[in-house]
Amino acid sequence: MGYLITIGIIVGIAVFIILFLQINPVFGRQPSQKEMINYTPSDHFVAGKFNNVSHTRAGVSGNEMGSMLKDVLKGHPQHKPSVPLPMETPRFAVASSSSLQVTWFGHSALMLNIEGKMLLLDPMFGPAPSPLPAFGSKRYSGGLPFELKNIPDIDAVLLSHDHYDHLDYGTIRVIKDKVKRFIVPLGVKGHLVRWGVEPSRIEEHDWWDEFAYAGLQLACTPAQHFSGRSLTDRNATLWCSWVIKGERSSVFFSGDSGYAPHFQEIGAAYGPFDLSLVECGQYDERWADIHMMPEQSVQAHLDVRAKLMMPIHWAGFTLAFHAWTDPVDRAVKAAHEHGVAIMTPKIGETVSVGEGKSVPQAAWWKDV
Repeated sequence: MGYLITIGIIVGIAVFIILFLQINPVFGRQPSQKEMINYTPSDHFVAGKFNNVSHTRAGVSGNEMGSMLKDVLKGHPQHKPSVPLPMETPRFAVASSSSLQVTWFGHSALMLNIEGKMLLLDPMFGPAPSPLPAFGSKRYSGGLPFELKNIPDIDAVLLSHDHYDHLDYGTIRVIKDKVKRFIVPLGVKGHLVRWGVEPSRIEEHDWWDEFAYAGLQLACTPAQHFSGRSLTDRNATLWCSWVIKGERSSVFFSGDSGYAPHFQEIGAAYGPFDLSLVECGQYDERWADIHMMPEQSVQAHLDVRAKLMMPIHWAGFTLAFHAWTDPVDRAVKAAHEHGVAIMTPKIGETVSVGEGKSVPQAAWWKDV
């Protein structure tokens, strides 16, 4: 009798988990069989899954899992700031037709005002990068430097992939009616459609797709990473970086990526850039294939042939075991060693980029 009760409990838990994954909209929607047929021309879509060009190890071994458990139990005394991070009020006025402005909101969320067009990159504005925010790593700043409901009209949202620290259900639900177009890698459209975005306002792209939008020239370019929002959809959607070019200004946005030859390929095809937005945080030797070390981030900036580097994917959440300031400290040090111009704005600070423009370089995080 006890055996049957145990089996019943296990089955009940399994049924609950399956229903929870299916019913809760935060998990989004996997591509349908019909949609996946449309992805088959892609040479990196095989057997219903997307793949990196190079062999990529996105998991960890048994020994590494043991070492990670030790790191979790030990913790790090500087794994997060002791007080909420300072923020500045962003300037959302549309930039002139000849200017480039960028506003960073921590981690990889950015507003880009390029030649009169407003683009929002990986807008994760939620409190924690988790399907259950109560159990996730909390935002270092404690909030946003503006009221999300007051966000201005957006020409386009560009997404790099569907992980929770880059694509947030709550954020999309709030901003979706202020966005003219969602531009996403293959497969990500399903999440947005489930969350109430009309399919006609979403366009999907594969690596090396080139297209025009709102007077800008865009390209969906490779990254070395992975995707997934639940237990059953690993690599069901594509991940990417983005090239954004106007008549006078050009920007490279790395998304999440390990260091790989694609950066040189992007630089050869689309460089030079005025600004690179390159991830530099949440790294570890155990998952170096999918997240760069800060020194590699500087090399990626050099590879894409950009003039000015801005490190991102830090100062948002604790998703690795390093001190929260290590990413920017190491990136700045490596940039100086290689003669790279680097800027380090505060969260919410709107920066104008271009010839003759001064950019913030103060180590504000050392005062936190």
